[in-house]
Amino acid sequence: MKLFEINDAIKQIVDRDDIDPVTLKDTLDSLELTRDAKLDGLAGLIERDTANIDFLAKKIKQLTEQKHHYENQKDNLLKYMTEVIDNADIKQLKTEHYILKPRNYRDKTIVSDEAKLPDKYKITKVTESTKVNTNQIYKDLKDGVEVPGAYLEPNRRTVIS
Repeated sequence: MKLFEINDAIKQIVDRDDIDPVTLKDTLDSLELTRDAKLDGLAGLIERDTANIDFLAKKIKQLTEQKHHYENQKDNLLKYMTEVIDNADIKQLKTEHYILKPRNYRDKTIVSDEAKLPDKYKITKVTESTKVNTNQIYKDLKDGVEVPGAYLEPNRRTVIS
């Protein structure tokens, strides 16, 4: 039996006058135990999912940090290898598994002090996007002001502790 069906059954039984009090109590207790057990199971599933979400969020953070570590390590090792080959004045080096050829790429542009740059090198971005002030809409709707295109929707949740 589904939870809403259990609730409906409880309401129907309570409204009946033709059931003796002992049978009524036993039936209600049985339905309520079933409902409570199902709700307990739902709470367990929600708690498990919350724990999984927290675990995955921590794992994502950990993996991102690990990725950055390896990216930095790779960049530092490439820079070091290039410096060693350049220092030896070698144009190409064949090893057992690789051919190493330092080459020139486009120079990096480094801005050391943005405040010192002339205005012709600065770009001002103007966005045409509009942001909705939901806080003001909420306050107005709560105060009884009618706001076309917006309404308040009940937001009820059960706290599991």
